[in-house]
Amino acid sequence: MKTPKRLQSLLDEGLIDGVQRQLMSGKEAQVFVVRCGEETRCAKVYKEATQRSFRQAVDYTENRKVKNSREARAMAKGTRFGREKQEEAWQNAEVDALYRLAAAGVRVPKPYLFFEGVLLMELVCDAHGDAAPRLNDSVFTPEQALDHHARLIREVVRMLCAGVVHGDLSEFNILLAEDGPVIIDLPQAVDAAGNNHAQRMLLRDVENLRNFFGQTAPALLQTDFGAEIWALYERGALQPDTPLSGRFQRKHKTVDLRGVLREIDDARDEDAARRLHMSQAR
Repeated sequence: MKTPKRLQSLLDEGLIDGVQRQLMSGKEAQVFVVRCGEETRCAKVYKEATQRSFRQAVDYTENRKVKNSREARAMAKGTRFGREKQEEAWQNAEVDALYRLAAAGVRVPKPYLFFEGVLLMELVCDAHGDAAPRLNDSVFTPEQALDHHARLIREVVRMLCAGVVHGDLSEFNILLAEDGPVIIDLPQAVDAAGNNHAQRMLLRDVENLRNFFGQTAPALLQTDFGAEIWALYERGALQPDTPLSGRFQRKHKTVDLRGVLREIDDARDEDAARRLHMSQAR
């Protein structure tokens, strides 16, 4: 096949030895199967910001650092330079998350290098040596569903212990490899301690897993692993091997209705006083 333009520089530098085929194409990137010596790997080629329309949610980018105030202003204004820097930060977030999670023992594709907008990483394969399918393209028994769900919940815990929340975890970004589920697609990963939306995102990630596997193993629909995991994390009691029950008892507090009404009355009085003061000042 004809070598894509953005992979040519990797060939020229000797970082890859050949491009075999395109594996997939999405709104964010194209993925190619490449040869590196005797090994077969995959190259994720991010699309340039000027060539695609991609709205990055503020919830995901909250608290992500930029190099300087000039870049921050450009990103806020949405200039061409700002879009390029925003795209660069988005790509770096995935690369950083992959290295961080791989070091923590989370089952993600092993990253090898990131060069000029191309992420070179492990090609995740199935038992036959072919590119592993996504979960949503796989069929399994109730027992397999329970096993895959248990493994993925443990991966979510490992990720959180490493300070990372996937933020968009579902059956569409999990591969089913020979050795089990593999989590992919991490450009929207958020810092668990630095992002105010991390709890909501983690609960949604876990709920997505519960709903998907619950179609095959209905008993999972009665579980509440997300709330249990986050409560342990908040208390500083979460470890990669912490036993989980899938049950969580929420505390319901009695609402102080009189107190709420007093607050409303106080606010109303303050507003009336402010208006009176303004009218007298005129």
